[in-house]
Amino acid sequence: MTFMPAPAPFPLARPRRLRQSAWIRDLVAENRLHVCDLIWPIFVHDRDVAREPVASLKGVDRLSVAESVKEAKEAQALGIKVLALFPHLDERLRTGDAKAALDPNGLIPTVCRAIKAEIPDIGLLVDVALDPYTDHGHDGLLVDGRIVNDATVAMLIEQTLIQVAAGADIVAPSDMMDGRIGAIRKALEAAGHHDTLIMSYAAKYASAFYGPYRDAIGVKALKGDKTTYQMDSANSDEALREVAIDISEGADMVMVKPGLPYLDIVQRVTETFKVPTFVYQVSGEYAMIKAAVDKGFMDHDRAVMETLLAFKRAGASGILTYFAKHVAQLLKA
Repeated sequence: MTFMPAPAPFPLARPRRLRQSAWIRDLVAENRLHVCDLIWPIFVHDRDVAREPVASLKGVDRLSVAESVKEAKEAQALGIKVLALFPHLDERLRTGDAKAALDPNGLIPTVCRAIKAEIPDIGLLVDVALDPYTDHGHDGLLVDGRIVNDATVAMLIEQTLIQVAAGADIVAPSDMMDGRIGAIRKALEAAGHHDTLIMSYAAKYASAFYGPYRDAIGVKALKGDKTTYQMDSANSDEALREVAIDISEGADMVMVKPGLPYLDIVQRVTETFKVPTFVYQVSGEYAMIKAAVDKGFMDHDRAVMETLLAFKRAGASGILTYFAKHVAQLLKA
């Protein structure tokens, strides 16, 4: 137990002394948000238009390959170190066997090569999962109404190796299949990719907050739900077991997803494991803030900064957020 001295009685102690002006509040702030804390998720598409608005995510566009390069340059100029790439494929490429995920000339490998050709020193994080490529919207292969674990993992290994060969720096398995971190790490080592980082979606919950994301990547109608592989929101000890397994299998970093509804999980993970722990402020969280601001219920920038500081206060090493570019501009101002 940490020793806490008894506080002096009033008026010897006046806590408001430390709040009386901006300079003293800044001086004694316990947590700070820096642009280096931000990872910017962007959506890329294979259509012949530069930008296409995502209806459910005000201010977020799907980008062409060329436009994603432009945004990557701007992100780097703002101090953002890492982009997270998510694909929106032509519906005709979505199949039950997710074969488009294994195309070396597919959308994500193409974007990786294009960005790295122009900005070689920006970090690229790629999603490892099958949901953008399936016609049923699941993260794994669906056989007779069940998500099959081991066959999915075999495909995830191939997907990973293709994306790393195209220039990805961080692979982020978001599928929640059992054993996938160890299998991917062994495959990376065998292929000579000794320095490739794995950020595991270790504690990813089956959440209502993912709806706008599915719109963004073009999942028309999810068949069933994801409760047999994503975590139950009632559980927190289970999250620690999942994180422990992924670290033991070779994950360099772990993630908790969603963000605000799971701050307790972020805190437990960071305090228990002392490893780099990231949090994803997901699409539903973003959309709620935007909707409340549109109604005049809250101030946009104050709400955004308050939520991001909450993640830092809980112990997060960094944050994936669709607000990243805007926040980087605020921090630079």
